Amino acid sequence: MSNERLVTREQFYAKAVFDKIKPFLDRPESDKKKYGSLAHKLPILIRTAGLAQALAFVQARNDEKSPQRQLLRDLTDVLRENKVLAQNADLVKRSREAPFDEYMRLTEASLQALLWFKRFAQSELKVQAGEEA
Repeated sequence: MSNERLVTREQFYAKAVFDKIKPFLDRPESDKKKYGSLAHKLPILIRTAGLAQALAFVQARNDEKSPQRQLLRDLTDVLRENKVLAQNADLVKRSREAPFDEYMRLTEASLQALLWFKRFAQSELKVQAGEEA
């Protein structure tokens, strides 16, 4: 019998996302607001524009070191950890190239993970919907 503990998908996302949010607890308020604001906005953008367009938009508008780009890296890492995305795959690139069924899985998994980013942005980073950096 294995000692591995089974966890639900929600438990997995909660833990994985919390681990990504933790470093932001000690960051400046402006970084928290930028990261948290995008955590609130990105699911809406994905639903209105589609995954590939939303991710490309965020990537194009922010420099590599910005908190917003960090959120994209964190989301990519969480999806890799959950094996939704291959270990060496880039979420932005994959969202552009994936066949329809994979694209839909990536979209669904991204939205599920982003729900936890949003929750922790509210509870841990103290960023509410509509707050701008």
